[in-house]
Amino acid sequence: MTPLTMLLQATQVEPLAEDAAATAEALPAGADAAAAAGTLPTDLDVWSLILHASIPVQLVMLLLLFASIASWVIIFRKKRLLDRATREADRFEEKFWSGAELTKLHAAATERNREIEGLEAIFESGFREYARPRRSVDSRSRLEAAQRGMRVAGSREIDGLEQNLEFLANVGSIAPYVGLLGTVWGIMISFHGLANVREATIATVAPGISEALIATAMGLFAAIPAVWAYNRFATRVERIASRYEAFSEEFSSILERQSSEA
Repeated sequence: MTPLTMLLQATQVEPLAEDAAATAEALPAGADAAAAAGTLPTDLDVWSLILHASIPVQLVMLLLLFASIASWVIIFRKKRLLDRATREADRFEEKFWSGAELTKLHAAATERNREIEGLEAIFESGFREYARPRRSVDSRSRLEAAQRGMRVAGSREIDGLEQNLEFLANVGSIAPYVGLLGTVWGIMISFHGLANVREATIATVAPGISEALIATAMGLFAAIPAVWAYNRFATRVERIASRYEAFSEEFSSILERQSSEA
C-alpha cells in the first residue's frame, strides 16, 4: 500500500468519526426537546384570557355576550310564535273548509274575552266589513271593503310575525366586525408592549394575541346562530304570508259568489 493511499483513507475515516460523534450528541438533545414539548400545557383557559384582557377588549366581549343572549331569547320566542301561527292556520282552515256557515264562524270569532289571530283575524275583519250595514251601497263596494279589511288585518299579522327579525339580521352582520374590532385593539396593545422589551419573542406576544382572538371567536359565536335563525324564520314568515294571501283571495271569491247570487 502506497503512502498516498494510506493518507486518503485516513482523511475519509476522520470526518466519519466526527459525524458519528455529532449525531450521538444530537440525539439526547432532540429527545430532551421532544420530552419538553410533551410536557407543554395544551389546555386553553378561556376564562383566564378574558379576565386578563384589556378593558376595551372586555367591553367588546361584554357587548357580544349581551347580543348573543338577546338573540337566543328572540330565537326561542320566535319559534314558539311561528309554530303557534302555523297551528292556528291549520285549525281554522280545517274548520272553514268543513262547510260551516260564515255567520257562525264570525260569531265564534267575536266571542267575548277571546283573542283571535292569524287566519281567523283576517276572516273576521273581512266578513265584518262585508256584513256591515250601509245605505245605498252595492255589492261591489261591499266586496272591496272586505278586501281592504283583510289586507289590513293580514299586514298587521305579518308585522307581528316579523317583529325582532331585524335584530337577528343586525347581530348576524355586525357581530363579526365588533369582535374583529376587539381583536385589532388587543393585538395593537400587545405589539405596543414590545417597546419595553429588549428581546421580543413569540412567547412575549402570544398571551396578548390569544386574549384578542377571543373577541373574534365570541363575535362568530353570536353571529352564526343569528344568521341561521334569521334565514330560517324569514322563510317561514314568507310561507305564512303566502298562505294568508291565498286565503284572502279564496274568501274574496266566496264573498263575490254570494254577492252575485243575492
